[in-house]
Parts: sequence; structure tokens; C-alpha cells
Amino acid sequence: MKKIIYPGTFDPITNGHLDIAKRAAVLFDHVILAIANHPKKNSLFTVEERIDLIQASIEHLDNVSVSSTDALIVRFAKENEAIALIRGLRSISDFEYEFQMALMNRSLAPEISTVFMMPDERYMHLNSTVVKEIAALEGDISAFVPAIVEAQLKSKLNK
Repeated sequence: MKKIIYPGTFDPITNGHLDIAKRAAVLFDHVILAIANHPKKNSLFTVEERIDLIQASIEHLDNVSVSSTDALIVRFAKENEAIALIRGLRSISDFEYEFQMALMNRSLAPEISTVFMMPDERYMHLNSTVVKEIAALEGDISAFVPAIVEAQLKSKLNK
């Protein structure tokens, strides 16, 4: 079974993340969305809340699951017998950062490949931070996130 890890903070998951997960699910036997738990990051949603939001957003994808880790992502990949990591690219600046990360990951675990994938062009401008900012200002985010994520963002931000 060929597994791939799709790491990220997913705070919150967006339609761009889901677009990449869906397309990866066609290419690999199993995709694991791995929530990278960084206590130093000031996340809006807890890890448990993000797991719930992601599970609800991927329930129609039979070969996609969600987990969390506070370990190095290549260690998590090895523990889950994955052959690769998938990273989304939206822009040239993403590429520079992701390229450096891929080289570092390769030096730590040469057996784990990195696959780069671009989201559909309608999601190229999306990132979780911008979605949270729009939601906080009570803007319409319905085209950017699943309905359950939209509802949870509104609940958290517009109390």
C-alpha cells in the first residue's frame, strides 16, 4: 500500500487543502492529513477541533484519514510507513520555502520523497490566515471552506 502524508496546521482546513487531498487520493492508496501540532503557534482551533473539522470534510473520501503529531514529519511518515510527503504550492515564494524543507527532509530521511502539487487555480490565493481574517470581519468565506468550517469559524470569531 502506497501511503502519503499531507502535513499542515490546517487551522482551519480550506477548499485548497481539500482539493490537493482529493487529487492525492487518486494517486496514492492512502492519504493521511497530519496536523502538525506546534504548541508555539497560536492556533485558533485546538488539535481536537481541527481533527473533527477535517474528518467531517473528508468523510466522502474513503482512502483519506486525519491524524496529528508533534514529532518531526519525516519521523511520523516512517512510523506510518509512508513513502512520501505531499506539499501544496501556490506561488513562487511557497516553492522556495518548500524546496528548502524538501531538501532538509531528504537529508533526514532519504527514503521519504516529497511530492509538490498545486491546487486548482480558483484556490491559489487561499490560505488559512486570510480565511480567518475575512471571517473575523464577517466576510463571506463560503467559497473558501466547507460549510462546517465556515460555521465553526463564525462561532469562534463572531461571539
